[in-house]
Amino acid sequence: MSLDACAALVAKGDPDRFATLMAAPVPMRARLLPLYAFNLEVARAPWVTSEPMIAEMRLQWWADLAEQIGQGRAPAHEVATPLAALVTEARLPVSLLDAMVEARRRDIYNERPNNAEFDSYLDATAGNLMWLSALALGAGPELEARVRAVAWGQGLASLLQAVPELVARGRHPLPHDDISALAQDGLRRLRQGRFPRKIAPALWPAWQAKGLLRLAQAEPQRVAEGRLALPEIRKRGTLLLRSVLG
Repeated sequence: MSLDACAALVAKGDPDRFATLMAAPVPMRARLLPLYAFNLEVARAPWVTSEPMIAEMRLQWWADLAEQIGQGRAPAHEVATPLAALVTEARLPVSLLDAMVEARRRDIYNERPNNAEFDSYLDATAGNLMWLSALALGAGPELEARVRAVAWGQGLASLLQAVPELVARGRHPLPHDDISALAQDGLRRLRQGRFPRKIAPALWPAWQAKGLLRLAQAEPQRVAEGRLALPEIRKRGTLLLRSVLG
């Protein structure tokens, strides 16, 4: 199967991440698309039903799929087929895919996480995705901690934007209500310096994170009000600068 189906999924369901793909060189897109499509499908699995058991079954399907990919017997599927090819070609650790699925089980239920659980959730979701993306582009193990730190900040920024919708669905996504402190922690983790140009597109999904977290730190009420967003012209200009500078 081609990557067209993955591209269509990401373009519709995760347009900001898709914008970073379009700014990347074409060969790199082929390595990032299957990961982004997998992430999207897993992330939305808990939300397609209000029945926890059905949501658990949907996530288990993706967990089983990750296991099958690791065993070299993935079924023909619009996401599984290109993902399995990528895992084989880039020698990606399937355990990280499985951990992404397991972390999303928390989204099914409404318990508020403690600080350790929250940190683990962001690392297993945003962190694993960004690290797998960096590995797919040739990152070495010495970069893992730095990539994961950036991913944590990016994941936090995205989660803060989703807070009103999550609260409306009866969820308690944050470990506490001190938005400014959370944003400050995210900003601290984003300060990782420059990365090798060859893996830069893997980091581009964090292109809005600094601006969003600064806004959340200065005006935390924006989070609950659903007003945590950057002006469109600033978003586009920042991404363009990232693509030019690498």
